[in-house]
Amino acid sequence: MKVIFIVPAADIRRNAIYRFGDKIYGHSNSISGPLILGRILKDAGYDVEVYEELYKDLNFNKFENGDLIMLYTMTSSSTRAYHIADYFRNVKHKRVVIGGIHASSLPEEALQHADQVVVGEGERVIVDVASGKIKDKIVYSKCIENLDEIPFPDYSLLKTPCRAANVMTSRGCPFSCSFCTTSRMFHPYRKRTPDNVIEELRMYKNQGFKYVNFEDDNFTADKDRAKEILRKMISNNLVFRETFFFGRTDMANDEELLQLLHDAHLNRVLIGIESLNQKSLDNINKKQKISDIEKCGTALVKHKIRLIASLVLGLDDDSKEDMERGEKFCERINAYQFQPAILTPFPNTPVYEQYKKEGRLLDNDWQYYDMMVVNFKPKKMSPYDLQSEFFRVAKLFYTFKSSFNILKIFGFVAWIRRIGLWIAVKFGEALFRKKSNIKDGNIYNKIKEVSI
Repeated sequence: MKVIFIVPAADIRRNAIYRFGDKIYGHSNSISGPLILGRILKDAGYDVEVYEELYKDLNFNKFENGDLIMLYTMTSSSTRAYHIADYFRNVKHKRVVIGGIHASSLPEEALQHADQVVVGEGERVIVDVASGKIKDKIVYSKCIENLDEIPFPDYSLLKTPCRAANVMTSRGCPFSCSFCTTSRMFHPYRKRTPDNVIEELRMYKNQGFKYVNFEDDNFTADKDRAKEILRKMISNNLVFRETFFFGRTDMANDEELLQLLHDAHLNRVLIGIESLNQKSLDNINKKQKISDIEKCGTALVKHKIRLIASLVLGLDDDSKEDMERGEKFCERINAYQFQPAILTPFPNTPVYEQYKKEGRLLDNDWQYYDMMVVNFKPKKMSPYDLQSEFFRVAKLFYTFKSSFNILKIFGFVAWIRRIGLWIAVKFGEALFRKKSNIKDGNIYNKIKEVSI
């Protein structure tokens, strides 16, 4: 029996401009879930292939020999996933199973396009679902208590481009920001042992990977454990050319941790700064102070750890001036990259329930829930003004002039990356301005119309 996993990508993420920006932003990688589930099925005797649509257009006619199609959904990719599912069910008459974060949040919706929906972490049920032993239309899977029991992802199953291996050393997050999606899928917070993580990293080193992404929502949440992993990476010669991770500003309070991150080449970190307005930080339950943000920026520069600064745009207490102040701060601390993200009310998050109750959600397709499009009515400005601000702050940060400062601090490769993102932002803003004035039903014009 042949099983084909597909990780769909929304329409906007498959256009030339976005793919160009994505190549510049980082290295191609693959979501770990299908590679783990694929390995479990492979070990059970199934013929398995995995495809990521983000980096390559897929010819679905070539999947004629697939008996079972499994689709992974995030909210922004769910519309595309449903389109693919309908095609395989109605045209190719294949059996289709859908899982992932979005399907776990709205299983009844996903079931309209699938034979079965898996809710939660699928490792415990995947073989019984594939074999047909479990016949429930909606399959609820309990979380894995001991993460060390989970097999490592099998990259030999992946048939689309991939330069960086993804590693999840934990699942969930000990924090609970009101807009975060983590608790929808991964709860409670669980951690793998350092030795288990090292074993996986050794496998990637032997496979020739030069780049690694730690995909934990907060790799440094347990600082003692993070330091043990880093020491073992260094002592076992498991240091890669570049390793990306997610962190929080509190890492700046631990000098030993910062030095180990530097020495183990965990040299590129995304941190949710979110806002330079303390009231906004308190209201989203961020549990950090402005002083923490400033201290962290200084500490990362000292240890030559490149900061990708994420700013949330559209928080109820933030004005345009607050957003632009946040961008200027990221500029001032020489952030390596800047990631503005429009506040997105993902299903089942507190902010979604709040906006739904207040009647502030826009009637947008799920594919636009991608942190780049406005899907609600902000308190202090119109939806169109917030959409404009997204492109404005990105344009303020990514300038040709500032690229030379990045060249001086981080070198030639970083400079090329910055130039590429500058070009991508210019094209993106131009497309927004053009499309917002064309009355053809496109999302930017729709946002402009509801703002009048």
